[in-house]
Amino acid sequence: MKMAKNEVKSQAQGNHRGPLTGLRILDLSRVLAGPFCTMILGDLGAEVIKVEVPRQGDDTRQWGPPFIGRESAYFLSVNRNKKSITLNLKNNKGRQVVLELAKLSDVVIENFRPGVVKELGVDYETLKLVNPRIVYCSISGFGKDGPYRDMPAYDIVMQAMGGFMGITGTADGEPVRIGVAITDLSAGLYATIAILAALRHRDITGEGQFIDLALFDSSISLMTYMAGYYFAIGATPPRMGSAHPTIVPYQAFRAKDGNYIIVAVGNDRLWSLFCDAIGLTDLKGDPRFARNADRVSNRRELLERLDRVFLSRDRDDWAAVLERTGVPCGPVYNMEDIFSDPQALHRQMLVEMNHPTLGKIKVIGCPMKFSSTPARLDNPPPLLAQDTERVLRELLNHSDEAIQELRHQEAI
Repeated sequence: MKMAKNEVKSQAQGNHRGPLTGLRILDLSRVLAGPFCTMILGDLGAEVIKVEVPRQGDDTRQWGPPFIGRESAYFLSVNRNKKSITLNLKNNKGRQVVLELAKLSDVVIENFRPGVVKELGVDYETLKLVNPRIVYCSISGFGKDGPYRDMPAYDIVMQAMGGFMGITGTADGEPVRIGVAITDLSAGLYATIAILAALRHRDITGEGQFIDLALFDSSISLMTYMAGYYFAIGATPPRMGSAHPTIVPYQAFRAKDGNYIIVAVGNDRLWSLFCDAIGLTDLKGDPRFARNADRVSNRRELLERLDRVFLSRDRDDWAAVLERTGVPCGPVYNMEDIFSDPQALHRQMLVEMNHPTLGKIKVIGCPMKFSSTPARLDNPPPLLAQDTERVLRELLNHSDEAIQELRHQEAI
């Protein structure tokens, strides 16, 4: 894969309409799963009002280093296209503002521990009294019922109990955590899908509803063919590093320069091309490796041969050879590699946004490309409470005196 330092695309400009323009999201969530979901909805045009704790804000505003200026890199990564307001949900006046906003919103999303929203008086049963059409999405570790309901949930716990760490790592090594909080991110994606489905149902019937979404459930659902392996033979798939349990060769190989290249020989036609490309034409006629099932059965003998071959040339040399032959392959990228790759840059997966205190900041682009209603990247991650007064004044028609009173009572 060729690397190029192409010019970074600037953020999308203008007030074009995204596919979700007209929807209002009241975001009571924090950290990652909920904010990732609401960032996606915001990218697609929804108005997202992010409710944060006064003076402190979302927990991730303090997570660092690294910081860019005074802003946490973590917070900046999942909070664009949102308005930030601060409300004290333990204060009756602050809670009343939430009810006022819920009345004007299409969706509420939260990821408190089970039971907390009821204690605060911002649970689904309360909010649907002021807005029967509300779609209320609650994200938690283990869901709203069951024996684990009240257990604390962190991504590493979910990765362990949801199956990821049981299948990630080498056979003789310790279980390995996937390098991003995949259980939070996948729950955020499922939440996005569920919210859009519930909105579709509401558009047809006029009925809102409650969505109970658990990181644990989301993680299990992603086991897919690994669970199928277990259902078929009654044995847990072993940890295999970068290798695949049912396809060979389908893994990383170390090259002469110490870099790694991924090879994905997904069928017997590719196997023939692969053998020609790497100069091991004798393997094509070897009955031990003729079909994929044979290669799986004789994995160790084949990989011993392939490991030696790949150590004979540098990674980029192998990539060029395999690409010419049509064999699926790719280098193992680090972050610098990703964000200087010409394909990533062409697809606008790196964009710049103008932040009010930091100047230009870089963020990951939106992966969804629409022909008529493109995603928007108009608004950088907000400063804490930057939109509180504007939302109260313009959306809820609060007077300056009323806003001052809320501030005096420490409700905002």
